Amino acid sequence: MKYVALLRGINVGKGARVPMKTLKALLEGLGLSDVATYLNSGNAIFSSSLSALDLTRLLDDELERAFGEKIPTLVKTSAEVIAIADSIPSEWGSGEGEQTYVAYLFSDVDKPGLVSELPVKMEFLTIFYTPGAIVWNIRRENYNRSHITKIVGHSSYARMTTRNVNTARKLAALCAES
Repeated sequence: MKYVALLRGINVGKGARVPMKTLKALLEGLGLSDVATYLNSGNAIFSSSLSALDLTRLLDDELERAFGEKIPTLVKTSAEVIAIADSIPSEWGSGEGEQTYVAYLFSDVDKPGLVSELPVKMEFLTIFYTPGAIVWNIRRENYNRSHITKIVGHSSYARMTTRNVNTARKLAALCAES
């Protein structure tokens, strides 16, 4: 089965430094096949006969061993990644006039009611839940008024990992490749 591993908080700020070449070699060393990485933000696509839960445990342990610190890792099936990307309205993008993001959710916070708990101003953005993620689109002029940056203070924030819409769509396309 094809999977995507999404490493949270690496290669930004004071987060762990994880070179993608090293990550790829680590995954291959674990016996995972068809390993590819995308961008420097901790996205890896691979095949394995293990379950997502077993892969999560394996990757959590091996990443901590290799890099000396806990790196939260979310493992999604290719079908989940494709379904999330397919839920994004085709006209939503990221450019000069708007921003669109996907926050992939760890299972303990993956619930439809999460959107209503977030400290955002709904009148200044469009945000929705889809199984496994929340997705939002903000017009640039409403960015500050939306209070989207306040989600970092929400208790669920540490249990999500965010990618822009272009990355979400590219990961889905890579998953769809045979």
